[in-house]
Amino acid sequence: MSESTSIDPRNQPEYLQPRARKPANPQLLRAQFDDGGLKPNGISTLPSSGLSSGRSTPIPPDAPPSVHATSSARRQIRAQQKQRLFPTIEYAARVSHFDPKSDYRDFRGFFVLFWIGLAIMVISTMLRNLKETGYPLSIRQWGLFTENVWELGLSDGAMVASAALSLPLHKLYSNSNRIFRWSRLGMAIQSIFQAVWLAFWVDWPFLRNWTWTAQVFFTLHLLIIFMKMHSYAFYNGHLSETRHRLNDLDNPETASKAAAYKYPRPRTHLRKGFQEETEKEHCNEESVNQLREDLAYELSSPLGHVSYPQNLTLSNYVDYLFCPTLCYELEYPRTPNTQWLELFYKTLAVFGCIFLMTVMSEEFVIPVLDESAIRLQSSRNISEFGLILAEATSKLLFPFMVIFLLVFLVIFEYVLGAFAEITRFADRQFYADWWNSCDWLEFSREWNIPVHHFFRRHVYSASRGHMSRPVATVITFFISALAHELVMGCITKKLRGYGFVAMMLQMPIVMVQRSKWVRGRTLLNNVLFWCSMILGLSMMCALYVLV
Repeated sequence: MSESTSIDPRNQPEYLQPRARKPANPQLLRAQFDDGGLKPNGISTLPSSGLSSGRSTPIPPDAPPSVHATSSARRQIRAQQKQRLFPTIEYAARVSHFDPKSDYRDFRGFFVLFWIGLAIMVISTMLRNLKETGYPLSIRQWGLFTENVWELGLSDGAMVASAALSLPLHKLYSNSNRIFRWSRLGMAIQSIFQAVWLAFWVDWPFLRNWTWTAQVFFTLHLLIIFMKMHSYAFYNGHLSETRHRLNDLDNPETASKAAAYKYPRPRTHLRKGFQEETEKEHCNEESVNQLREDLAYELSSPLGHVSYPQNLTLSNYVDYLFCPTLCYELEYPRTPNTQWLELFYKTLAVFGCIFLMTVMSEEFVIPVLDESAIRLQSSRNISEFGLILAEATSKLLFPFMVIFLLVFLVIFEYVLGAFAEITRFADRQFYADWWNSCDWLEFSREWNIPVHHFFRRHVYSASRGHMSRPVATVITFFISALAHELVMGCITKKLRGYGFVAMMLQMPIVMVQRSKWVRGRTLLNNVLFWCSMILGLSMMCALYVLV
């Protein structure tokens, strides 16, 4: 049988992935490849014996025959290449950058193109307005931004300051061994305080009759402070009870020997953690010393620099308020210093995004809503009413898609990034690749990681200890739907329930998407996700404003 010089495909990768970037020195890389020092994928094939086989280094006479044969083959190949009139083009089995099999993920150029497209839109709008009205921009909403500014600032400061009452309350819970202990009246007092606090400040903007812009800002900040206060209160309450149990073990005869309950971390898998805790509760072989070590470990921070109750200080509380997180920990990882230039860029980007959203609303949203509202008043039957509503929804699809992306960027990339720079907060993964989501449950985990951590830690996990997993999931979605409905009510001054119903419908939609007929079809599910997202946003706007 004649020898074959072809390469066995079983020993080669099926596809060559696109290179992420060009080599720093292409000529040097090409020279190394011609000399046999590199494979096409960049792996070195130089002999490990230390013998150089380059063009300028002669092969020693006493070199092995294989080295001489390899050098002779390379010389012949180079001679053949020099005789060709056109340079050789290297072909291989490769995939494109957008191919599903590709591992290439650097598409930052499209991010730049997104901003260039928005700049073109603004310039075109300014030229059209200059031609029609004589002014580059016509911002009718400017009065909404300037009205109630001082009252908003004072009310917002009072709201944040009133939430700080949790700090002296927790010092009371920590120092009390009797009725005000967290496991007795402490939790009840804190819960009543939070309920009264939330009810008062939610009603405050409605009582003052603020503009929707001021009310939305205040309500969003209110919900953030409420979640921060709840996490601070209940985590420190857990630590307070853990410290009391540790002190009680000084007299082991009368102390409780129940297993230590570890508060769930934001990144802990809840189902796994709950099963581990259940197993520990039924473990009767744990010694008192081991229990004492577990309790002491729970009182220390993950980084090992702070322990409870040394964290119950005003400076620690204020630092937590400014950190871009909703889950309280004794301490957080920090960067070495603040990058002031990066902070300036992010602050500038915040105002730039707000300007772009205002222009989009003025040019493409408000005119559609005004025209549709007039037509709906003169509609004569249900079919005409539905047709006008459907037409308005279709005209709002593209504007709301752009506004949605701008809202995402201004909150999760620039506002949270700016506060991360201010506080030197090191963990800046505020979102994941939610744009690749295949269902709404995956989107809820990756679109807003700080809120997802809060709900998983303080709502789902707290419910999971008393009820089944499906019921805990329903409660989590229910509370989230109420919060979204509150925000929509602040924007439109209407409580219609459309947003609440849409949020609750996500659960049966997820069940359908995870059925055996649809599960695993990544592209189809991602297309359905984006279609429902874009259609849902414009439909919610049309329903709340026009109906």
